[in-house]
Amino acid sequence: MTKGFFRALLTALVIIALIACKSEPYVSYTDTIEVNGVSLFYAAEGRGKPVILLHGNGGSHNTFETTTRQLAQAGYMVYAIDSRGQGANKALDEYHYKDMATDVEQFIKAKGLTKPAVFGYSDGGIIALQLEVMYPGTLGAIITGGANIFVEGALTEAFRQKHFYKENPKPLEIMMINEPTMTIEDMKTIKTPCLVLSGENDIILPEHTKIIGENIPGAEYRILPGEGHGTYIRNCRKIGDFILDFFKEIGY
Repeated sequence: MTKGFFRALLTALVIIALIACKSEPYVSYTDTIEVNGVSLFYAAEGRGKPVILLHGNGGSHNTFETTTRQLAQAGYMVYAIDSRGQGANKALDEYHYKDMATDVEQFIKAKGLTKPAVFGYSDGGIIALQLEVMYPGTLGAIITGGANIFVEGALTEAFRQKHFYKENPKPLEIMMINEPTMTIEDMKTIKTPCLVLSGENDIILPEHTKIIGENIPGAEYRILPGEGHGTYIRNCRKIGDFILDFFKEIGY
């Protein structure tokens, strides 16, 4: 067989692959899935490489309506999950970040996703990092906004005063008072491309964001001027722009 034949064959295969990619239907739906002993509600939209969005404490997938549409229209298949006991899911009496990390890992397996990217806001960022610590190599990229890896020295005093000294804290508050319990050494084990974000006026102290960003090998971290804990995230195009720029940078 000649070189010309192989060139023609390669060209045909590329064309077939492109046609197959373009023929993948754009979808938009909501559903529930049973994983790790709980039912998770999620919203899905788009087509292409998978991106999972994880909301903050007490939130839901509705936090990401703008981001979901933005990423989907940019060519990604987006799954915005309601974490266990939150959003459209039945409330629970007890919560732990490690359980939530396993929930997402099992969601990934159940949906047949290969190394999806994850953006996690606040608790969602904790879950993303915890997942990659517990299940190394599962994720293709991690972006966090306003996440912490342990409690002591990570949060502003104003936030601690508001949530940490209640007589009867709610189950979700109990979790964030005592968890997460990851370590600097845990961060050093993460090999996934990471972008670590927080706002200048975040409830997460800038020095804690720096600890995370400087200890994940090759990670980028940014303290965003003028931004709070979620001002650049909750139904805001800014976070979508950060995510898409990072995807372009790492080739995702």
